Amino acid sequence: MSTLPRANQRPELSAFDDGTLAEALRKMHLIRKFEEAAEDCYMRGLIHGTMHLSIGQEASAVGSAIPLAKSDYVLSTHRGHGHCIAKGASPDRMFAEFFGKETGYCNGRGGSMHIADVEGGNLGANGIVGGGLPIAVGVGMSIKAQKLDRVCMVYFGDGANNEGAFHESLNMASIWKLPVVFVCENNNYGMSTSVARSTAVANIADRALAYSMPGDTIDGNDLPLVAATARIAVERARRGEGPSLIECKTYRIRGHSKSDRNLYRTKEEIEAWKAKCPIRRLEGELLNHDRLGSARLAEIEADAAREIAAAIEFAKSSAEPDLAGLTRYVYAE
Repeated sequence: MSTLPRANQRPELSAFDDGTLAEALRKMHLIRKFEEAAEDCYMRGLIHGTMHLSIGQEASAVGSAIPLAKSDYVLSTHRGHGHCIAKGASPDRMFAEFFGKETGYCNGRGGSMHIADVEGGNLGANGIVGGGLPIAVGVGMSIKAQKLDRVCMVYFGDGANNEGAFHESLNMASIWKLPVVFVCENNNYGMSTSVARSTAVANIADRALAYSMPGDTIDGNDLPLVAATARIAVERARRGEGPSLIECKTYRIRGHSKSDRNLYRTKEEIEAWKAKCPIRRLEGELLNHDRLGSARLAEIEADAAREIAAAIEFAKSSAEPDLAGLTRYVYAE
């Protein structure tokens, strides 16, 4: 199988400066605390509908976004809060979107599964499994046609790798050497079906071989490894050498959605993955290598908590949509 050069070699922590590592940890804390707060708001009846949480997958989102420029694009999934924050979105406008307020990224019309921050390069989440994959091909075609120095990174879950859109998108992106990086966040379950029962290959990235592109399966909870692997793929795409497929093996601690009773997996399995928390893992590594002291680590987490608390208050105090403008910002094709 064609692999990304050096992607299977874990980089030393020295490959990243303190500022990059501190910012990565800050975003990981923001994602975790955003989703924990969103869950709490939902339980208290402040947020309606459902949501799909990515608690436990923070390193995959943040690490893959590190090599992206602000002008680069991302396309997300129904489990996309982490990608949104990793690309630089503001939690206050995200919570406003959750609360259905006019100050939200989509003026309160999108909610949890359809947040988009076009100015920040986030072209939107998608409630359809694998729905972002063909859109990424279109974005890649646009980038190439306009000769732009940009890359499109598209996220999808293990459940999407058996959709026709996955195979068609990888094939077309490879034929036309489009600047697209395909990132599969394999959290072991497509809703309630384990990947072992639904996918013939042991590693989803093995399927890259069929489309003549590099593919690598990595530990998605290892932030330095995710960042290094993504950097190679992004630089390759930017050089005009075509797409890559990265499979980040990770785990969602919460259920598929708020209606999930978790009857298909054991408490022991969940607890075992909790012990592999990507946030505490990175913190431990930073301490062991004397990169950021315990006081700085505590400060980063506390600052993230304050930012999330302020974001919720911003959302609560924001204006409700005017019913007279109900159809504004809403379109269909």
